[in-house]
Amino acid sequence: MGLHVVPDRFGVRFDSGEVTGALGDSVTVLPIVVSLALLTPLSLPHTLVAFGVFQVVWGVVYGIPLSVEPMKALAGLAIAGAISLGELVAAGVLAGVVLLVAGRVGLVGAIERAVGLPVVRGIQLAVALLLATTGIGLAAGAPVVAAGATVVVLLVVLVGHRDASALVVLGLGGVVALGAGGVPTPTLPEATLFASGGPTFSWAAFDATLAQLAMTVGNAAVATALLCSDLFDREVSADRLAESMGVMTLVAIPIGGLPMCHGSGGLAGKHAFGARTGGANLILGVGYLALALVAGVVLAFPMAALGVLLAIVAYDLARTALASDDRLLTVGVGVLGLVANIGAAFVIGAVAGWVRRKTDDRGA
Repeated sequence: MGLHVVPDRFGVRFDSGEVTGALGDSVTVLPIVVSLALLTPLSLPHTLVAFGVFQVVWGVVYGIPLSVEPMKALAGLAIAGAISLGELVAAGVLAGVVLLVAGRVGLVGAIERAVGLPVVRGIQLAVALLLATTGIGLAAGAPVVAAGATVVVLLVVLVGHRDASALVVLGLGGVVALGAGGVPTPTLPEATLFASGGPTFSWAAFDATLAQLAMTVGNAAVATALLCSDLFDREVSADRLAESMGVMTLVAIPIGGLPMCHGSGGLAGKHAFGARTGGANLILGVGYLALALVAGVVLAFPMAALGVLLAIVAYDLARTALASDDRLLTVGVGVLGLVANIGAAFVIGAVAGWVRRKTDDRGA
């Protein structure tokens, strides 16, 4: 089950579909990464380098436009202030080790069956609610700017490009930032270990790890493996994807990157925008590396517009979460994660889901 390079039955292309498809993954990545850079001590240049490198790596290894995304539960908790950046890094290390081992010994499918998809959806909903709360708080600081960004989003949706709304707001915010701070001089990120700070191990980091693993197993491993088959006729096991994510995260964190994963949303987004081969990954990887050279412009990004971005990301996560076959359990886990503790919500939800399945089995 090693990470060998597989022959690409489609070839790596660089046509217009691969160029537009590259945008499909960035719709989620850039708003979350920019938010972290503005709200935490995250080193944006190092993070973009890590994303760029692994876009290229997985485009070559798998030969399809596999997504490379932040671990959303961890990122969402850090953006909302529920964990520090050091705790995010620590949770990423823990999650990376678990994914690497689980993928190597073939445990991912068993974990997914034990937890249950409604609980995974509940964790997604909890993260969405946390992001929405943070976004509303940021937007309230400059309501006129937030209202302007909201109007832009509505116009983009009305012309039929809802999936691009976050990128449009991000682009306009970048223009505002350039106007405020000028065009930055391209600068290479300094070669240093843990550019954003080292890991801080705590109970909060452990709880966050549980929440992230629930999302990763369900969305980034199992669901992505299904999409590889459905959309690209490529058989890639969930365990192999878990192993890939473990390796990626454990390599990215020491060089200053974020805990990263694959994801069904990013893969579907790339396909919807026209990507069919690993060429989209190579294009996007080069784009991230170029953006890393001028990442300093983000520091002048308007915070109220950032709040609107977070609301868009929260909406997309919540919409996916509520597509659950046990909405009551999903909503219960989501609300408990918001008002109490996301790790506790995961454990309680997993137990409740297990009891419900046993009860249904006896009733049948």
